[in-house]
Amino acid sequence: MAQDLFQSPDYFNVDELLTDEHKLIRESVRSYVKKEISPIIEDFAQRAEFPQHVVKQMGDLGCFGPTIPVEYGGGGLDYISYGLMMQELERGDSGIRSTASVQGSLVMFPIYAYGSEEQRKKYLPKLASGEWLGCFGLTEPDHGSDPGGMLSNFKEVGDHVILNGSKMWISNAPFAQVAVVWAKDEAGEIRGLIVERGMEGFTTPTTHGKWSLRASATGELVFDNVKVPKENILPNIKGLKGPLSCLTKARYGIAWGTVGAAMDCYDTALGYSKERIQFDRPIGGFQLQQKKLAEMITEITKAQLMNWRLGVLMSEDKATPPQVSMAKRNACEIASNIAREARQMLGGMGITGEYSIMRHMMNIESVITYEGTHDVHLLITGMDITGLNAFK
Repeated sequence: MAQDLFQSPDYFNVDELLTDEHKLIRESVRSYVKKEISPIIEDFAQRAEFPQHVVKQMGDLGCFGPTIPVEYGGGGLDYISYGLMMQELERGDSGIRSTASVQGSLVMFPIYAYGSEEQRKKYLPKLASGEWLGCFGLTEPDHGSDPGGMLSNFKEVGDHVILNGSKMWISNAPFAQVAVVWAKDEAGEIRGLIVERGMEGFTTPTTHGKWSLRASATGELVFDNVKVPKENILPNIKGLKGPLSCLTKARYGIAWGTVGAAMDCYDTALGYSKERIQFDRPIGGFQLQQKKLAEMITEITKAQLMNWRLGVLMSEDKATPPQVSMAKRNACEIASNIAREARQMLGGMGITGEYSIMRHMMNIESVITYEGTHDVHLLITGMDITGLNAFK
């Protein structure tokens, strides 16, 4: 079993922008990943199996809902702390970070922001501790980038509603105890509902055959006349603003997370370049290899600075969704390119499970698509700077 010898790159002394608390939080999660994730993740990915035991571990570490107030089980932390947690988790594996992102940004956040006090007290502490796992139901088989066209719907019947429809590509679905589901009411307005495992007619088939995010649990949500109590409807939000605001929080975590994956690929390639001997010297001494490494660290540094500034804006409640889109898109792109270049530097060894690079590369192919595709985020920026909508 390979030892995790990761050393974090910090070419522009970004650490000086962090507080002592930020660094302590980062080191706690980094140590956890080195001890608990790195030794097992390749095996779970090879077997396409989700390591369920890490859910409670991450809950104990405070990785679920770190920005949620302490009174509901969260950490009461700022957004840079949250970002650093996601960076370290994804340095281990994108699927592990996805579990945390979904739990905190897509399940706990809407319950906290749009739920009743009773809903907050019932669900948030159990989600924060990892006792319960949650999932987020928005994407449908025929409605991905255009979620407003969703077909899932519910009708009122007495003190409950009857929910019908389906969702797909849902992280955590096969093992989740609760799902925050977005569906249309009888007036055609999008509402959020908390659906619990065990409700009759609610099933979560597992998605098999993935080449990406293999250590993450992905599935469908199927609603066949599911009886949901009216008190499970989120009372304080209507329309697409609800799910889109959740996605903004999750995309912010992805911006930090994918930089973690890029950092891991860079560190692996850098170490290998100093040890691999060809033509009687380390390959790191050849110009083309140095070009690859220099470009990697440049892009990582730019992304670190963008993420830090975005984190400040998020903590001050000044960040805009288009700013988050830009950071998510940028981080995914640089991570994808760095993983590809790092894999080339390792040659044939780069495709084996002895190194993390190929797993990161495959994972990022999903991350670059979910929570808004690469092209959609480009158009969000385009619309923001021109004022012209290219989606219609």
